[in-house]
Amino acid sequence: MLKASLRSHLTLWFAGLSLLTLLSVGFYVGHIATEQMKQASGNALLNTARAAASLLGEQLRERQLEVYLLSRAPHLERGDLDNPAILKSMQLRTEARAEYAWMGVTDAEGKVHQAVGGLLVGQSVQQRPWFRAGLDGEYTGDPHEAVLLAKMLPGLPNGEPLRFIDFAAPIHNAEGQVIGVLGAHAHWSWVTRMVESAAFAHKHSAPDIEALIIDHDGNVLYPQALAGQQVSTPDDELQGWTASNGFLTSTVSVPTPSSTALTWSIAVRQPLETALQPARLLFYKLLILGVFAALIFGLVAYYLALYLSRPIEQLAHSARQVQNKQTGVQFALQHPVQEIAQLGQSIEAMTQSLLAKERELQQANASLEATVAQRTAALTQANAELLSLATHDALTGVYNRRRFDEKLTEYTLLFRRTGRPFSLLLIDADHFKRINDTHGHAVGDAVLQQLAQLIQASVRTTDFVARYGGEEFAVLLPEIATPDTPEVVAEKIRAAIASADFPGIEQVTVSIGIGLADPADNSHAALLKRADQQLYQAKANGRNRVA
Repeated sequence: MLKASLRSHLTLWFAGLSLLTLLSVGFYVGHIATEQMKQASGNALLNTARAAASLLGEQLRERQLEVYLLSRAPHLERGDLDNPAILKSMQLRTEARAEYAWMGVTDAEGKVHQAVGGLLVGQSVQQRPWFRAGLDGEYTGDPHEAVLLAKMLPGLPNGEPLRFIDFAAPIHNAEGQVIGVLGAHAHWSWVTRMVESAAFAHKHSAPDIEALIIDHDGNVLYPQALAGQQVSTPDDELQGWTASNGFLTSTVSVPTPSSTALTWSIAVRQPLETALQPARLLFYKLLILGVFAALIFGLVAYYLALYLSRPIEQLAHSARQVQNKQTGVQFALQHPVQEIAQLGQSIEAMTQSLLAKERELQQANASLEATVAQRTAALTQANAELLSLATHDALTGVYNRRRFDEKLTEYTLLFRRTGRPFSLLLIDADHFKRINDTHGHAVGDAVLQQLAQLIQASVRTTDFVARYGGEEFAVLLPEIATPDTPEVVAEKIRAAIASADFPGIEQVTVSIGIGLADPADNSHAALLKRADQQLYQAKANGRNRVA
């Protein structure tokens, strides 16, 4: 191996120490800048979320108050729900407010007496949540798809289903009795436009932001592409934002009307890469500065080392000449530096002794290298055998339970990170105890070996086959798209085993349970439990089946 010179060592030490110092400062400053940038971006997102939540809450309160005031109108308190003045009042509201898709009044039994545009007049809305809640008091509901109005209203240009939020208030007569409900359906797009407009107004301070509406369970209500997904909320309520899953997210509760149980939150999030980009640029600048400074320090160190190392380099050159068996080698025996002169004298005195023993050392080295090579080869083979024993089942030759657990954990983590689904098949030999009791354990072992071969022959090269325990086998399917769906693969395995000839036994069948990975799983234990339940179901349905 080529050795670095003293000059190189000194140069590298000076340059390395300067680079290490500047890099340490750069990392420290970069860390502080990253945290400050994260704090600033989080506060900007928090302000945006607060603005959107305040606007949405104010608009919801106004719509609820509008419905309430309309329900308290004098011509409604007179008790005549068919009064034309009622319809005129509702028409004025819907014409003034484009967000209303429907407004109408019902009696206490849920029959619609009057409605804007005549929609649903004469029909019963007794089972609708807004009607039942409106009998008891003011109501503002979560968004839902149109049920009765779906065929009566034009669809959205993007093809998404119509969704409404409901407002309702009870209608009391002069004696204070509830005689009906005033209900209104507002377009869900009205809510989403308000949130988007509030978020867009702050995009200059937080680029690439995305606004989400979340219900009380933490599920996304908007945008539709993320509907049903969970969004992380801040751990520190005072901080108001959190950094996880690649996003910087701020969540603020919407101040909804106090008379309703509606609990929404506005989440405004921004990719961490975008939020922290200025801090990264600062770090890169500091890194470039550190490299530039290291080059300057290295150049200065090189010229200093050149003066100090030249006599030692001359001695090293003479020593290499001796090593190459050159004749007439001269060592510098006189030098102003006492240590270098003594070194030259010592090297010359040792040269003769070293040359005499060179052949002996070469022979010893050759013998030692042969021994090391032989033992290294033996050790490599032993390690390979140990690895196979640690990951494969000794009887069947497929992977063992320990390797299966590792692979299942690996697939689960990959599924959470990329969303690529996978499936698990649990395969159990039917009446295997009867085979052992009737034909003996030797035949049972042969059956297990043949089962493993048939399963491996029936799956793809990318699938993972393991002995799960006893007469049970497990198969992991990383790709479950057609035509090789889990059901097709499982049926192929079942049919191959059912039609196979097992020496000394008429027939061997298996039952197979299928489990699909679910994003809601907290761990792979949930997938194992589902597959095991399906295996139990296959056996309960008569065995030799796929569930």
